[in-house]
Amino acid sequence: MKNSMLVLIGSTLLVAGCGTTTPTVLDSQMGKSVEIAKAQQTVNPQASMDSRPVEMIDGKSADALVDRYHKSFEKPTSPNIFTIGVGGGGGSTLGTGGSSK
Repeated sequence: MKNSMLVLIGSTLLVAGCGTTTPTVLDSQMGKSVEIAKAQQTVNPQASMDSRPVEMIDGKSADALVDRYHKSFEKPTSPNIFTIGVGGGGGSTLGTGGSSK
């Protein structure tokens, strides 16, 4: 009885190893949702083929804008810590630096 149970379990595992790991229907649909999302978010798919210059902004302003964008990553700005507890009334002791006795 014990040997027949081991043979049954072993043969079940052996047959299960011969099966496919993923259904072929899933494989044929792989990546479709990403392609659809990209297509829905693209206004003009042929925009890279257009050789006309951009008419919204002049070159000097665009250069300054790009420089300011790149400089924004050089040094992060520190938060203004002096705005904590500043306000009208309320008796708040935040930001005073004193000790309470």
